[in-house]
Amino acid sequence: MFGLTPLGVIHTAISLVAVAAGIVSFVRYKQISSTTQVGRLYVITTVLTCLTGFGIFQHGGFGAPHALGIITLVVLGIAAVAGKSTVFGRASRYVETVSYSATFFFHMIPAVTETSTRLPLGAPLVADRESPSLQAAAGVLFLLFLVGAALQVRQMRARPKTAAAS
Repeated sequence: MFGLTPLGVIHTAISLVAVAAGIVSFVRYKQISSTTQVGRLYVITTVLTCLTGFGIFQHGGFGAPHALGIITLVVLGIAAVAGKSTVFGRASRYVETVSYSATFFFHMIPAVTETSTRLPLGAPLVADRESPSLQAAAGVLFLLFLVGAALQVRQMRARPKTAAAS
């Protein structure tokens, strides 16, 4: 199906749940937080997405998608530490929120890339992963992440700490 291996199908299904959970969290809470049920679902499915992605070598050996999975896991770890401790001082809650948002941005890179190189069937939007239009799309996604992160920080500064996760 769509040139996916059985592991690729499982990986894609899990990643779609993660993206949906991230969107629900952004709509409901304006952020992803491990203190909410949907936030925990996002974190768990994002970890599973990374782990299942390590077994996919459709484009050769270890490559950029695998490196992105490692980076995502590291950033999830940073977010978890920031959320459970004060290791980042007063910035901990900001580090947590922006880190989770960064992982959502990381989901969008392969989502756009894989969708654009596979669909529509028989005539994909772009020929390969190195397409200039995909690079432009990644740039737009990065700008959206920056704007979103700035808005989140601004909103967090405007409300008391106790209201941050509610």
